[in-house]
Amino acid sequence: MEAVIGIDIGGTKTKIGIVNQKGECLESMFFRTREHQDLEAYLDKVRDSVHELEQRFPKDLKLLGCGIGAPNASSRNGTIENASNLAWKGRVPILAKLKERIPLPMKIMNDASAAALGEMLFGNARGMTDFIAITLGTGFGAGIVANGMLIDGYDGFAGELGHVDMTLGDGRETGLGVKGGLEAYVSATGLKRTILYMLSKHMDESRFRSVAYNDLHGEDITKAAEEGDPIALRAFDYTADILGLALANFTAFTQPEAFFLMGGLINSGKWIIDPLKKHFEGYLLDIYKGKVKLLLSGLPPKTTAICGAAALIWEDHAA
Repeated sequence: MEAVIGIDIGGTKTKIGIVNQKGECLESMFFRTREHQDLEAYLDKVRDSVHELEQRFPKDLKLLGCGIGAPNASSRNGTIENASNLAWKGRVPILAKLKERIPLPMKIMNDASAAALGEMLFGNARGMTDFIAITLGTGFGAGIVANGMLIDGYDGFAGELGHVDMTLGDGRETGLGVKGGLEAYVSATGLKRTILYMLSKHMDESRFRSVAYNDLHGEDITKAAEEGDPIALRAFDYTADILGLALANFTAFTQPEAFFLMGGLINSGKWIIDPLKKHFEGYLLDIYKGKVKLLLSGLPPKTTAICGAAALIWEDHAA
């Protein structure tokens, strides 16, 4: 059986899986990225995890390669460079170091760009030539496909839309120090920060008045919205308003047929999607109104990032 290793290096978790040609993740596992501050020890853990997954299959397993999605990853250089949510700073030659441990054909790409490629090969973007994949997790990522081609950029860093300033330099800082940067507002982390902002701005009663920041979790905010908590509802609408404006602005660059939304924040369902649709359509230029769809990823929610990373290799083996 032919298969590919998909590795998603996230700020919170590293997810690893074995993916077949249909984009199905047959086996997967994860470990916490932050528990491995030393790069060499981290890469040893990745190697050991891959070997553990291989042991779950019969001996006829044939691995064609390893695809890696990571924040601030350069597909041209095989590096991760100054990622705000990873412990290893500077220019990290991660591809070369990992090849020493896993001797397979290997590719790396920005995690959101990898997700876009996975959506095009395995998900709801099959047949589309113009779309943008938006990942809303610990941070904010974007993978851009135009005229049927993934936009990779001169140095492999295209799509860093999470660090676009939305406030003219007078807002929250992103992990890269951009004041007013989009991911500081529109991400799972940004939603938590917005809860605190709403608590300071409004006097409504809310369950969150007795909750510390480090005890805030996205699923608790969603549950509070379901129960009608006014702070939670205000936070979702505020987040959707900013995201709607950003997506309307991005539409003017490539006029995508659709935006595909994925990541932890999207698990909030209608509480983020419904106000987003309203704000997005309101901000669009008239020439785009009614033409751009907001869709959910067609990849399995728990293994979206793994399948996207695996697509980097499967792309070379597509029929």
